[in-house]
Amino acid sequence: MTASRYIHIVGAGMAGLSAALQLSLAGEKVIVYEAAPFAGGRCRSFLDRELGCVIDNGNHLVLTGNAAIHDYLFLTNALETMGGPGAPIFPFMDMESGQRWVVRMNGGRFPSWIFNKNMRIPGTKPRDYLSALNILMAGSSDTVASRLDTKSALYRNFWAPLTIGALNTEPESASAKLLANIFVQSFAAGGRACIPLVPKVGLSETFVLPCLDLLTKRGVITRYSHRLGSVQMEANAVKELHFNQGVLEVGPKDWVILALPAWVVRDLLPTVTVPGVFRSILSGHYRVEVPSNPAGFTGLVGGAAEWVFTRNGVVSVTISCAERYESYPTRDMAIYIWQELAKLYDLDPVKVPPHRIFKEKYATFAATPEQDRRRPSAYTNWKNLALAGEWTATGLPSTIEGAIRSGLRASQVVMRWN
Repeated sequence: MTASRYIHIVGAGMAGLSAALQLSLAGEKVIVYEAAPFAGGRCRSFLDRELGCVIDNGNHLVLTGNAAIHDYLFLTNALETMGGPGAPIFPFMDMESGQRWVVRMNGGRFPSWIFNKNMRIPGTKPRDYLSALNILMAGSSDTVASRLDTKSALYRNFWAPLTIGALNTEPESASAKLLANIFVQSFAAGGRACIPLVPKVGLSETFVLPCLDLLTKRGVITRYSHRLGSVQMEANAVKELHFNQGVLEVGPKDWVILALPAWVVRDLLPTVTVPGVFRSILSGHYRVEVPSNPAGFTGLVGGAAEWVFTRNGVVSVTISCAERYESYPTRDMAIYIWQELAKLYDLDPVKVPPHRIFKEKYATFAATPEQDRRRPSAYTNWKNLALAGEWTATGLPSTIEGAIRSGLRASQVVMRWN
C-alpha cells in the first residue's frame, strides 16, 4: 500500500461506509465527508421526541442469504446485534379476507415445504411454484407481470408483494431480472438463506455505530456538515472538491468516491447517465404494545402496507410505491394505516395511538428495465473517480445489500490502482 495518498469518500450512507470500511482495512488513508450531521443515510435510527422513543427511519427485512450484509456485519463486529426467529418463517395476513398463514421453509435447497399444505401459501399447489423458472429465465427487458400468471393465488400472495416490497416498483413495470437476482440469493438458495434477521435495538446500532467505531480506530476521519457543491476537473481527473466548508485540493495520487444519491451525482457530473425515475416509500410508527410473533414482523396482503414490524413497544409499517397515496393528507394516512393494524392485532380502530408518519419521495430508483439500463458502473471516465450507491450497477434493486455491494466495488476500483 502507498501511504502517500488519501481516499476522499463523499457520502456516509451505507455505500460510503462500506467503501470506507474496505479501504481502511486495506491500510488506506480515508476521509469521509457527509452533508448531514449524522451518518447512515436512509439506514439509521434516532430518538423521536414526539413518541419519546427510538425509531428507525425505515424498515428493512434482512435475510441470512444477504452475503454482503453478513460480511459487513462480521467485519464491524455487529453480527450479535441482529436477532430473529432463527428459522425461515414468514407470517402473513390477508387484509381482505382476514385469513392468516405462516410460510415455513425447510433448510435445504430442495423445497420440500411446498408439498405440505400447512407450510405453503394458501390456495397454491406444488406445481404453481414452477413459475419461479419463468422469473429466473427472464430477459433484461421483461417485467415481472409479463412472466407470470397475474390471476393466480401465488402471484397475489407472493410474487406481487415480493416485487413491491423488494423492488419498490409495481409488478407491471418492475424488472423481472432484478427480481430474479433477489430470488437467487434468497428463496432459490433454500431455507438456510431465508432466515429473517432484525436489529435488536435499531438500524444505527447495527449498521452505523459499530462501523463508525471501527473506522475511528482505523484512523478514518469523518467530517459532517460537508455538502459537496461542485467538482472541478483537470486533465481527465478530479482536481478540486468544492464543499460548503471550503475547497479541497485532490492530490495527484488521491482518489475520490462519490457515494451520493443519483440525482446529486447527475448534477455534479452531467455526462454520467444515472436513473432518472424514482419511487417513494411511506413509513408509519405507532407507540403501542401489541402481541409479538417469533418472526418479529408480519407480511400484509391486500392492504396498504407490505410489512409490519414490532419492537420495543413500537409498531412500524412500510408502504412501498407510495405515489398511490400522494393525495392523502398525513392525518388521513395515519388513520388508514391504523385501521389495518387494528385489524391485524384485534384492537380498537378508532383509538389511534401516538404516531409518526414519514414519506421519502425519492426513496429508490424505479426498478424498471429502462431505469436498470441507466445504472452506471463503479468505474468512470475520470482516472481518480469511482461511484458508489445502490443506484449503481450492482445487479440488485435499491437495498442495503446493494448499497454495501456498491461500496465494495468502488473500493476495489481504487485498490486496483495502487
